[in-house]
Amino acid sequence: MTDKDPQPRRRAGETALLATIPEAEPLVGALRRRYDAAAGAGVPAHVTVLYPFLDVSRIDAGVIGALAGLLARHEPFEVEFARCGRFPDVLFLAPEPAAPFVALTEAVAGRWPEAPPYAGKFDGSDPHLTVAYDREPVSFAPGTYDAVEAELRPGLPVRARVASVGLFVCDETERWHQRQVFPLGGGAGTPGS
Repeated sequence: MTDKDPQPRRRAGETALLATIPEAEPLVGALRRRYDAAAGAGVPAHVTVLYPFLDVSRIDAGVIGALAGLLARHEPFEVEFARCGRFPDVLFLAPEPAAPFVALTEAVAGRWPEAPPYAGKFDGSDPHLTVAYDREPVSFAPGTYDAVEAELRPGLPVRARVASVGLFVCDETERWHQRQVFPLGGGAGTPGS
């Protein structure tokens, strides 16, 4: 994915659209809390649909309505996480099929081209559920990814149903909170917790 740039600080008002995967929490929860700072900041196990999305100051009733309508055009789907994958600084679970996640990302990014996935830093969309993310100033010991992967393997596959996308907002303490849930396949968005 990237070379080891220092981890940028999250900014209050940043938003993300995430397909949460609660079925994965029993397997990945403790590992994510140890090896992925996002877990400690309130981000559950997920596959990113779009990050960063619009600044929270731009998200009004019109954006909420447009998101609800756009996401409602996509049907809920079943997904399986049966294998691990790696980027240079990430160990992840790979979703199969990945195409429904790609379709969600392309639809939202197509509607809001000013919010390209990962701020345009990477080409294309490669859906994944991050388990371990090694970014400076953290530096994992050699073999960490191998050990984490060995711990994950006996618990695979994880099967899940993706029926919604959540809007998450970063606050001034760099913690993330779910603000809204958008059902796939119809229905109105509901407030998050």
